[in-house]
Amino acid sequence: MARLRGRGYASVNYPTGMNLGGDPSQALVHATTTGTFVVSLSSVDLGQGLKTVVAQCAAETLGLPIENVLVDTADTDTGPHCMGTFASRGTHRVGNAVIMAAAEAREVMLAVAAEELEVDAGDLETDGTGYIQVRGAEEKRIHITDLALAAHFTHGRTISGRGIFLKEKNDPVPETGEMDPDSCQAHACTVAVVEVDDETGVVEVLEMHNVYEIGRALNPALVAQQVEGGAWMGMSHALFEATEPYYPARDHGPGDFNEYLMPGAADIPAYHNAILERPASNGPFGAKGIGEMTANAPIPAIANAIFDACGVRLDTMPFTPERVLRGLDELRGGNY
Repeated sequence: MARLRGRGYASVNYPTGMNLGGDPSQALVHATTTGTFVVSLSSVDLGQGLKTVVAQCAAETLGLPIENVLVDTADTDTGPHCMGTFASRGTHRVGNAVIMAAAEAREVMLAVAAEELEVDAGDLETDGTGYIQVRGAEEKRIHITDLALAAHFTHGRTISGRGIFLKEKNDPVPETGEMDPDSCQAHACTVAVVEVDDETGVVEVLEMHNVYEIGRALNPALVAQQVEGGAWMGMSHALFEATEPYYPARDHGPGDFNEYLMPGAADIPAYHNAILERPASNGPFGAKGIGEMTANAPIPAIANAIFDACGVRLDTMPFTPERVLRGLDELRGGNY
């Protein structure tokens, strides 16, 4: 009996957004009296970091520190419309809408600053630290807090902006099937290195090498966490999780986490990640979606690695020890 090592490859391309008969997201941006800019959304952060990326997009567009941005996801009753957090659309759709809203608010901000400084708005710039200043004469400037106070109490101006990004519905060409159902596509490849115990059937993932082309990584730390979290989920789908093992009969579904298995800390492999940046022309600062796709490529990569290690081709998840051993028995019964 032996521990057999194998390597498997899998690649995937993944669409950003869906063809939903129109796929819009809206954003509103307004300044408080103290110079905090509130980004109002109905888009939900599910833990993937949407609020952080939205704050970055707003701050970059406004030319202000990220500390001056507050993201309020509100709810669908009080926030501007959003189709939802799905289809890896959040960063792309919402980011674009926020940039549009922040750009409109920036115009008002500069117009008020021009009145306060008695200059032309076209001569103003932001320095990224909270000041609006005259280009080439940086000593003539005003802080965003003072500007916001002046806008509200002196000029009677609302520093605000609105934004909506719409991916229009696209119907297929009847003769060819050609269509444009999404905004852009991200790409990825995973290489999995596994070890298969041919006596017990246990599969251990030793390494995962993940390469993602996602347009532009707006927050590299969040991207790395998304890649590694998705790889964990993919490995969990591949080797552990069986929500309804006898579907459509539901008699044997797991009832608690003693039966519903997932990888623990000791099961996590060594990760080696690389991010390729090829900015998308229609993405917020070039970004594409990197959401669900991070759990996709690891599954077939692990399946291919098992095949490379012991010759067993598994196409039903999870790849349990029982299924590995049954595959080995079949091979040894005459097809080996």
